Amino acid sequence: MQSVKIGVLGLGTVGSGTVNVLSRNLKEITRRAGRDIEVARAADRSFDSPKGCETDGIALTTDAHEIVSDPEIQIVVELIGGTGIARELVLEALSNGKHVVTANKALIAMHGNELFAKAQEKGVTIGFEAAVAGGIPIIKAMREGLAANSIEWLAGIINGTGNFILTEMRDKGRDFADVLAEAQALGYAEADPTFDVEGIDAAHKLTIMASIAFGVPLQFDKAYTEGISEISQEDVKYAAELGYRIKHLGVAKKTDTGIELRVHPTMIPERRLIANVDGVMNAVLVQGDAVGPTLYYGAGAGSDATASAVVADIIDIVRSLNTAPENRVPHLGFQDDALIDTPILPVSEVITSYYLRVHTEDKPGVLADITRIMGEQGISIEAILQKEPEEQGGIVPVIMLTQQVVEKNMDAAIAQIEALASVKNSVMRIRVESLG
Repeated sequence: MQSVKIGVLGLGTVGSGTVNVLSRNLKEITRRAGRDIEVARAADRSFDSPKGCETDGIALTTDAHEIVSDPEIQIVVELIGGTGIARELVLEALSNGKHVVTANKALIAMHGNELFAKAQEKGVTIGFEAAVAGGIPIIKAMREGLAANSIEWLAGIINGTGNFILTEMRDKGRDFADVLAEAQALGYAEADPTFDVEGIDAAHKLTIMASIAFGVPLQFDKAYTEGISEISQEDVKYAAELGYRIKHLGVAKKTDTGIELRVHPTMIPERRLIANVDGVMNAVLVQGDAVGPTLYYGAGAGSDATASAVVADIIDIVRSLNTAPENRVPHLGFQDDALIDTPILPVSEVITSYYLRVHTEDKPGVLADITRIMGEQGISIEAILQKEPEEQGGIVPVIMLTQQVVEKNMDAAIAQIEALASVKNSVMRIRVESLG
């Protein structure tokens, strides 16, 4: 049987890793796929410097359009990144009747609805396992392994850079800026770390998982994002005293009124398994009505880890080449005409618990004013810590944990608390999830 020819767009870290994994495990992959898989062509911006893989026997080009229009290429592997030329090339490949595999979470989160429609029109498949959580097979797990379940919620540590920073802050008592500089030096964070530390990267991934979990169209523009740059050593220390750890979490939750889709710093009870996922590792916790909680853990980035997911998608497509399009697994796990446009809730309508840190003057009546405001907004306080001031008449940190409340009520309470003459600085707010 003739080998399946693939074309790789981009021979960077993941592209080179994909070529290496295919080469290294060729016999095993052939046994699994039932056919030989050949990297016939590869494109990159330049070949002036050596690549991280062996390119002998691969037809190389700097023009990716040559590959997506080559009639012999059956599967195009897009590993360029971004949403500009990558979108153009993927649409061209699909229009030419080629299957596509991509690790591009931004492309799927922002343009997936358009791309999946084009793929359905042309009777081809887009594989995107590597777009979420690197080598962790979370897409396949939710789309196929948990297909019998009604997914109630999911929560994930899905950005290794942010998790590395928070782990170092907790374990070594370091400040955010110091650890960020090290993450950049180690190559975990880009020179512009905005996508990582402000939650945009995680929101791309969460958008994709939420669509598969709940059967809704991709709606990245409605995801709430909040970064970790305001997390201080003070907050890390107080969280530990209260039995919690701070993680940069992506949360998607189905409620009676809509879907919560949010990325933000989150306090999690330290006894939870996901609270103990440290360094650059990723983990996703999924709650199904039948199976209960399931946890998926592993490397969320890296050459071979991400290539593992890319190659798995290639194998799946090769296996299904002779399968009628209507009998293939739907891209988002639900039949295309069965997706429901359930509303994504604004963050003001989210219901959760909160950690609050308030810096107040050390004088009588301040705590009574704060608790009065909380009571007026229907907010119940679960725990409170009032620290000793560093000097007589100085500033006192007041730490509170609340029970669940609608965020707009918390917003109103914080605005009133910050307006008190005795309160110094802004109130620090971190959402709390029990994940139980």
